[in-house]
Amino acid sequence: MNILFLCVANSARSQMAEGIAKNIFKGCSDINVQSAGSKPASVHPLAIKVLQEMNIDISKQYSKSVADIDLSKVDYIITLCADEICPYVASPVVKEHWPFEDPAQPDMNSSKESQLGRFRKIRDLLKRKYFFIF
Repeated sequence: MNILFLCVANSARSQMAEGIAKNIFKGCSDINVQSAGSKPASVHPLAIKVLQEMNIDISKQYSKSVADIDLSKVDYIITLCADEICPYVASPVVKEHWPFEDPAQPDMNSSKESQLGRFRKIRDLLKRKYFFIF
């Protein structure tokens, strides 16, 4: 099975989802996990940090464009957008939508610790979501 996580920047939610899924499915050679975005940026440092807290290393992951993904090889697509418009792909594969807020959205009124808390919240929601899907 080939799983693709999609969001806009491929910097936080989809990167964390990819890292958690790879950790869950490690040792399963028949499951491939990747992520991409419609406007890829770079992997957010706080996404890396909050997954390190779970002993999951995504520091070698990088943001990719959905245009660079061979969709003919994807079996399952999960989009991870809340307020913004998620990437749309014309593909007949199973699609699911997990509407999580983007923890990387800048908020001038919040502290670094508050932003870190938003990343932890999304990480924990993603972790729980897997128990109901896979």
